[in-house]
Amino acid sequence: MSTPPRRGQRSSDEPAAPTPAAPTSAAPTSAAPTPAAPTPAQSRPMDPALSEVRFLTVAEVASVMRVSKMTVYRMVHGGDLPAVRVGRSFRVPERAVHDYLRAAFIATG
Repeated sequence: MSTPPRRGQRSSDEPAAPTPAAPTSAAPTSAAPTPAAPTPAQSRPMDPALSEVRFLTVAEVASVMRVSKMTVYRMVHGGDLPAVRVGRSFRVPERAVHDYLRAAFIATG
């Protein structure tokens, strides 16, 4: 007495399915390979000012501003503080932090 085959297996009584033959090409391929499309970094020159931008993590921004990380996240999501998303985290340009603090400064008299 034999056990039934498991799902995805064939029984020993079934013949093996023939393997498909590799397709043959009637026309020779003499075309030159097409060049790959340029990546965005290759298609435009690097901005020298952009290479000098320093980005801060949310924790670093919170330390500079003396607030909690949650406050920084609220400011980023609210649009008060510009940020760039890198993977699952945010990076804030250092200049944006200083500009925000300069604009928020209130002179007392």
